[in-house]
Amino acid sequence: MRLLPDMLESMKIAWHSIIANKARGALTTLGIIIGIVAVTTTMTVFNGMQTQFMQSAGAVGADVVYVSRNPWIMMGDWFLYRNRPNIDMQEAEALERAFRGRAIVNPNVDTRRDVRFRSESLGGVDVIGTTEKMLAMSNRIPEVGRFLMSHDVRFKKNVVVLASEIAESLFGDISPINKEIDIGPYKYRVIGVLEEQGGSTFGGPNLDRQVFIPITAFIKSFGGRRSMNVDVAVQAPNIDDLDDLEFEVVGEMRKIRKLRPAEDDNFTINKLDSLLGAFNSIVGAVLGIGLLVTGIALFVGGIGVMNIMFVSVTERTREIGIRKAIGAKKRSILMQFLFESAAICLFGGLIGISIAALIAAGINASGIMPANLSAGIMVAAVVVSIVVGVFAGLVPAMKGARLDPIEALRYE
Repeated sequence: MRLLPDMLESMKIAWHSIIANKARGALTTLGIIIGIVAVTTTMTVFNGMQTQFMQSAGAVGADVVYVSRNPWIMMGDWFLYRNRPNIDMQEAEALERAFRGRAIVNPNVDTRRDVRFRSESLGGVDVIGTTEKMLAMSNRIPEVGRFLMSHDVRFKKNVVVLASEIAESLFGDISPINKEIDIGPYKYRVIGVLEEQGGSTFGGPNLDRQVFIPITAFIKSFGGRRSMNVDVAVQAPNIDDLDDLEFEVVGEMRKIRKLRPAEDDNFTINKLDSLLGAFNSIVGAVLGIGLLVTGIALFVGGIGVMNIMFVSVTERTREIGIRKAIGAKKRSILMQFLFESAAICLFGGLIGISIAALIAAGINASGIMPANLSAGIMVAAVVVSIVVGVFAGLVPAMKGARLDPIEALRYE
């Protein structure tokens, strides 16, 4: 079998050709470098967005349905929802009684207030009134101190749990536990700090810029029972029961609101699936457009390599004629130029991956999002580089392999 020796000989000749034309090879790789950087960075950012979304979405709870006035993601006409009545505390309590012993029900209310500690002040912080049950419904756990407890809610205690960004902004390196902060005009004692969640969920609230107080203290400080809009979270005993639970919650809410059979629901059931669906649709479309644009850049880089390989074949016509005259087969000539174009693109791909890794490190250092340049992305980039090189060199290589040795030897 002569295939392996032919391959080794072709690789050797291709390597010597690249070394002999370093400047041209470096310029040729530039288009591939740009294309690989663009494609790899796009995939890295997409992975980072997915990681951040899934980390933040864990706070929602995969086994929880939320009874809300409006959908989390409004895809239709806002006017369809503007006249809906708020969900009030009496309705939330009625829903809790309906599911007592069968599911965990937790009401939540929110507002925005300025939060202060001594000379440090933060504006527009999400203040959430909730109960101790919230901890069981999400992946949010205290990093320091504790979360709300039942007696905090029962006795309307002015205690607060801070999200990580609030704690860092107000206290820095000082322990916030048992310190008093001002939420609006009211004083609250810090009892805990939650672990970092990774910012916002798909354009929603920043989960690291929130404070949590007992819902009873919220009502006492910020509003009446009927004037507030309450979101009610209902947790299924098992995630497999979520669809059945959703059906039951809809039925109970319609009963509580005395809706006739012909009337539409004047509330919305939200759950993690709705966020996932919207995320996948929108981010998938953005990813598709991004890959199309970066793919065009890579295609242009491949065209550049093809042009250079045509030039290389033309310049080395006599060399090809000599090799054929002393017995070189078509496949040897073909492999020589394929190896050369694949090697050029591989070098460009490796440089592109290195640049993309630096960009990912910069994104991570900035704290905008986790940029995940995975091994899978790097392997895919290497494979794409080689494939582009093979396709870019195929036509020039075939042209060189088909040259007539006599005509090639006559070429000046």
